[in-house]
Amino acid sequence: MFSQGQFIFAGFFFVAFSIAMIYAYRKDLALHRKFYKGNYKILIGFGVFIGILFLIKVFFKR
Repeated sequence: MFSQGQFIFAGFFFVAFSIAMIYAYRKDLALHRKFYKGNYKILIGFGVFIGILFLIKVFFKR
C-alpha cells in the first residue's frame, strides 16, 4: 500500500515533528505554568462529563 520511501519519510517526519514539539514546549514552559495553572481540573471535569454521558447511554439502552 505504501512504498518504502513513504515509510522512511513518515519516520523522519515523525522524529522531526516530535523534536520540534518538545523544543517548543520546553521553550514555553514558564508561560504554561503561569497562565494555565489548574488545567487538570478542567480535564477531570471533562472526563466526568463524558463518563456521565456514557452512563446515561447505558441506562437508557436497557
